[in-house]
Amino acid sequence: MDLAGKVAIVTGASFGIGQAAAIALAKSGADVYCGDIATNDENEELFAELGIFQRPCDVTDESDVIGLIEQAVSPSGNLNILVNNAGVGLVKQIPDVTESEWDHVMGVNLKGAFLCCKHAIPYMQPSGGSIINLASNAGLLPRAHDPVYSTSKGALVAFTKSLALCHSKDRIRVNSVCPGPVGETRMMLRDLEASGDFEAAYQATMAASPIAQAEGRMIHVDEVAAAILYLASDEARFVTGTDIAIDGGKSLGVPPE
Repeated sequence: MDLAGKVAIVTGASFGIGQAAAIALAKSGADVYCGDIATNDENEELFAELGIFQRPCDVTDESDVIGLIEQAVSPSGNLNILVNNAGVGLVKQIPDVTESEWDHVMGVNLKGAFLCCKHAIPYMQPSGGSIINLASNAGLLPRAHDPVYSTSKGALVAFTKSLALCHSKDRIRVNSVCPGPVGETRMMLRDLEASGDFEAAYQATMAASPIAQAEGRMIHVDEVAAAILYLASDEARFVTGTDIAIDGGKSLGVPPE
C-alpha cells in the first residue's frame, strides 16, 4: 500500500497499537506526526530513521491538539490520515467510580477523538481523507467488568458512524477498529497485573476469544496496525462507517468449550 505524499497523525503513539500504526504508516511512505501525553525514549532512533515526528500532546487539551495538527499540516497544507488511538481503561463497577474517573475516561477516549476530528476535518475537506478511531470490542458488546470504558468505546463507535455519514460528501472516510485482546499494550498489562494472578488472568482473557484460544496467544499490535493501514489507504476508498473487529471472534458471543 503506497502512502507516499500522504500526511498522517497518530495519537497515543508512544506504545502499543499507536506505535505499531505509526511505524506501519511511515514504512508505507506517509509523513507521520505523533502525539502522546507520555514519551518513550526507546522510539527515538527508529522514529528518526523513519522520519516520524513526535511531540507531547494531551488529547483532552484543545491547544495541544491544535498544535499537533498545525505542525503536521505546516509543510504542505495537507492532512490525509488521522488515527485516534489515545485511550485509557478503567476496571471498576459504577458504584465505585468517582466523578473524576468518569470524566477522565470519557475525556481521553471520546473528547480526545472529538477534538482531533474537529480540527483535522477542515484540512481534509478540500481533497478527502481517512479517519480511523480505535474503539474496542467493548464498544460492540456489553462487558461486565469495565462499564465506564465500555460506554466510552460504544459512544466512539456511534461517533464514528455519525461522522462517516456527515462527511461522505467531502470524501472523508471514517471507520473504527475494535481490537481485543491485544497482548503488547500497557492497558492490557496493567489489567493483568492488577488482577493479582497474572497467568490466570492471561489465560481467562485469551479464552474469551475463540481464535486467540485456538492459536494459544493474544493478538499482536502489528495485526491491528495492518487493519489501520488498510483503512488509511486508497484500497479502502469505498469503506466508511464500518467497525472492524480484530478480536478473534470475542464479540460474536459465548465462545465454544
